[in-house]
Amino acid sequence: MSSGAHRSSVESGETPLGRLSPAARSVWAKHDRSDDAWLPLWRHMADSGAVAGRLWDEWLPRNLRELIAEALPGGAEDGRRLAVWMAASHDTGKATPAFACQVDPLATVMRDHGLRMLTAKEYGEDRKLAPHGLAGQLILQGWLSERYGFPPRVSAQFAIVAGGHHGTPPTHEQFANLETRQRLLHHRGDAEQVWRRVQFEFADGCAELAGVTERFAAWRSVRLSQPAQVALTALVILSDWVASSAELFPYDSESWAPGGVGGPAGEARRLAAAWEGLDLPGPWQPEEPDGGVGEIFADRFELPPGAEVRPVQAEAVRVAREMAPAGLLMIEAPMGEGKTEAALAAAEILAARSGAGGCLIALPTRATGDAMFPRLLSWLERLPLDGPRSVVLAHAKAALDKEWAGMLRSGRRTIAAVEPEASERIGGQRGGSRRRPAGLHAHQWLRGRKKSLLASFAVGTVDQVLFAGLKSRHLALRHLAVAGKVVVIDEVHAYDAYMNRYLDRVLSWLAAYRVPVVLLSATLPAGRRAALAAAYAGPGTASALPGEGLPTESLPGEGLPTESLPAGTLTADTYPLITAVSPGTAPLIATPAAASDRRTEVRLERLDDGLEELADRLEAELEDGGCALVVRNTVDRVLETSEVLRARFGHDAVTVAHSRFIAADRAARDTLLRERFGPRGARPDRHVVVASQVVEQSLDVDFDLLVTDLAPVDLMLQRMGRLHRHPRTRPPRLTTARCLVTGVDWAQAPPRAVDGSHAVYGAHTLLRALAVLLPHFDGEPVALPEGISPLVQAAYDDSTVGPEAWAEAMASAHQEHSAKLKEAEEKASSFLLGVAQPDGRALFGWIDAGVGDADDTAAGRAQVRDSEDSLEVLVVRQLSDGTFTTVPWLSDGRGGLPLPTDFPPGPRAAEAVAASALSLPAAFSKPWTIDRTIAELERLQIPGWQVKECPWLAGELILALDENCRTRLTGFQLDYSEADGLRVSSADVPSFPHDEDDDHAP
Repeated sequence: MSSGAHRSSVESGETPLGRLSPAARSVWAKHDRSDDAWLPLWRHMADSGAVAGRLWDEWLPRNLRELIAEALPGGAEDGRRLAVWMAASHDTGKATPAFACQVDPLATVMRDHGLRMLTAKEYGEDRKLAPHGLAGQLILQGWLSERYGFPPRVSAQFAIVAGGHHGTPPTHEQFANLETRQRLLHHRGDAEQVWRRVQFEFADGCAELAGVTERFAAWRSVRLSQPAQVALTALVILSDWVASSAELFPYDSESWAPGGVGGPAGEARRLAAAWEGLDLPGPWQPEEPDGGVGEIFADRFELPPGAEVRPVQAEAVRVAREMAPAGLLMIEAPMGEGKTEAALAAAEILAARSGAGGCLIALPTRATGDAMFPRLLSWLERLPLDGPRSVVLAHAKAALDKEWAGMLRSGRRTIAAVEPEASERIGGQRGGSRRRPAGLHAHQWLRGRKKSLLASFAVGTVDQVLFAGLKSRHLALRHLAVAGKVVVIDEVHAYDAYMNRYLDRVLSWLAAYRVPVVLLSATLPAGRRAALAAAYAGPGTASALPGEGLPTESLPGEGLPTESLPAGTLTADTYPLITAVSPGTAPLIATPAAASDRRTEVRLERLDDGLEELADRLEAELEDGGCALVVRNTVDRVLETSEVLRARFGHDAVTVAHSRFIAADRAARDTLLRERFGPRGARPDRHVVVASQVVEQSLDVDFDLLVTDLAPVDLMLQRMGRLHRHPRTRPPRLTTARCLVTGVDWAQAPPRAVDGSHAVYGAHTLLRALAVLLPHFDGEPVALPEGISPLVQAAYDDSTVGPEAWAEAMASAHQEHSAKLKEAEEKASSFLLGVAQPDGRALFGWIDAGVGDADDTAAGRAQVRDSEDSLEVLVVRQLSDGTFTTVPWLSDGRGGLPLPTDFPPGPRAAEAVAASALSLPAAFSKPWTIDRTIAELERLQIPGWQVKECPWLAGELILALDENCRTRLTGFQLDYSEADGLRVSSADVPSFPHDEDDDHAP
């Protein structure tokens, strides 16, 4: 602990909460029904305050300590005092009849001490109006008013921490309703004064314990920011959870008063035993690296022999050193420029400068998150960490990732109090010489959906960040998790209007917390770049970005290959581009050159949308060998295309990739693509990959020829980025990078994309893409990377593009597009968190009318993504004799494992079934079909799997395939194969009927 910290106002003798009256000491806080053991309220208060002090001293990152302390006249010492006081007093509301009546034998003891109360039955439904958090807030506000003269608006900003410590701050209406029902707080008659005296005893004792009694006079003028209130609430929640663990803080009084002798020594012993047992890693506390850029990258990353730091990476480091420590850094650069490494290098610098205690990397999908996780670990292993650090892979299927699963197993241990003098766990269980985890580990206590993101380092889907903008229970914990880290968000261009609404709101809160944020993108439309800057730094900052015509501060190149443009002369399509903004400061702009070895010229050609025409063209193009990528906008088109191409080229010469594979097969497919078509891949002589949008993001693959359905221009450029990506010898016919654009009726004016593409992207973005690409269909190549930003800016700004004959169709499409955007934004607003209110305003109703609990399930993700709930099933095989097995082709010996039904399968088989998760096409979860779908799936109920010992399978929907890997569902035929994934058809038609919102998602 810090030398100036107030551990207690009492250095010897009894502690403040040890001098309570017999009536106060009879009040209970915890009760164990299994053995009727109970914990006094004073004991839980002391434990919670002690834990908060340790969390402040040894776990809470510096940036959050500073955030809480900045409004307090005593600075950091006041901050610590406040945290301890709020944690100690958070359960004051348990000293009320509404709470105490719940366990009658303990209530009887309290009645015997003058604390009379009715029974729980006699209070009836009214008890629900007095949850103990809200009751505690009323008591504390009354105490602050009576003892110290605090006006209600001032006292509320402190006391609402107690009101919200169970995850939901109260509303003004709830507060007023309880104020009018005083009998729930104090029994009527003579006992009322006994209750009031006891409640104030607890409040006085907690204040003395925390050393704040003499601070209240100075605090009457304090105006706590709402972010500080949220952070305090989260800290109190954690303190409460730790102090409520009977394994760490036993109910037996011998743990704090051995031999009947307590006092400060006993308190210190109890806390030390619990903290040793918890063994919670501290925050990351990096020092800013002082070496040159080349030295930093050589130390932190496994660079190939002879590799040099790219200009984008060098500039990102330089901007991170010169920008405000708490700011937004946007890095826009072509694919393959090392943006991830640039972001990690910047994150280390920004963490050192800002006091952030960790790093969160958010990506669009689980697959991209899984691919990023080993890269994060590799970076962390090269950082100069000064002790154990916690790490997490944060998404719903993370435990299926082999690397993370191994860390979970190695980090598994018992959480229990440990006596400081001996390696013995309190309660008599021998702990032996427990090995302290070294380096990086999956901490046992930081598990579960509400705590996992509190690990110092995290990789997860972008949903984990967007949830911070969703009004949901225990939102304060999620805010604490993101506010203590540098937040890196990849593929920012990939999010739609609905998700962007949440992202923008989260950025505004991250700015309020002064969290450094790094955004990565291949390129951003100028309007979207300005919106992101405005969300973080305010609208005035956004108006000063490139293309807006106002002055910017352009950083000099310091000898690097950087285009140094005069301030204020940068254009909207300047590229690559690094932009740093923070509230109240001018933007910093850097314009590094693209790496010289990354330039590619791509020639575009029109191709009619016929499968035989496609097969003929590919046969001619691949006559001398080569590898082609065909990208389709819907899964149905992927499957139709692969069937024709296999008939022409042979089954083994065509690979399929899309979203309708079980999780294990999709992961294996991604690995196969990287191993065959990556930088050092063992490429086949002649091969065709037919893929949906899954191939667009975070896959480092390289093809000789591209055929693609028309898509929005930024996605077209992403797909072109898979062309001639790495230096290699190519077949003579394929030495020029070419992109054949199909999925379009070229005879129409304007040309019309196929229905599936319209359903996915809408007419507006497709027409704009065609219009800006039109000159390139007539011979002018698309130059990558320098052509990326001009094309994107032209496609997404409001200027007129395309032939005059297209004007009417484009205007109609734009009108429809604008209406859909407005609808998406309004829909997103339903549960969107409000902006931070002025300092001093209490968090009343902060998440009122929210969604309840939110997590990384299909239903949870649907709240922050503009999508309907999807149904996920676990796929197994049912043999003719009625027995079940895992699907037969799973690797590592997991295929064909028998699955018992009378009892849970073993861990290996259960994990294999969990790895066979499959998202059904959206048509099965439409409002008019979902009930029938679920009812048919629930016909297969396996009782032996519905037990808590089988968490992988309990409560999951099971899709059982027959020995031929077929089944029927809601009248449709489902066929699954390792090669093709899921095919859906009816008895009358060969493929799944088209549905506009169907299975075109990646």
